[in-house]
Amino acid sequence: MAEPRSRIYHRGRVAESLREEIGSMLEGELSDPRIGFCHVTEVVMQPGSKSARVFLAVDGDAAVEEQTLLAMQAAKSYIRHELKDRLGLQRVPELSFHADHKERMQGRIEELLHRAEKRARKQTGRAGAAE
Repeated sequence: MAEPRSRIYHRGRVAESLREEIGSMLEGELSDPRIGFCHVTEVVMQPGSKSARVFLAVDGDAAVEEQTLLAMQAAKSYIRHELKDRLGLQRVPELSFHADHKERMQGRIEELLHRAEKRARKQTGRAGAAE
């Protein structure tokens, strides 16, 4: 059975509110030294709104990324408590934190496309010189 559009819209609004509030907590309230420089890129809520995946873009290498995710997992109960107070939600979804590699992948894809474009220019230049 399809989910009503109003419920989907509500879930999207709550996800956006969660993204903004968790982002503001990262900027000033969470003082764990294990948390590296990062920002919330996306919050994806599951149907039923019982759980949400929070995607973080972390600047640094894999070790910094791993430490940041561990620190966020440790601060999960504090974050949920603050979200309940700030947003006035009856039930705050269970949060899980994940690294977001979209920006890195996008850079790699652009680099590969640029290389392919260079090769194509070289080959059309050779084909034009052979005639």
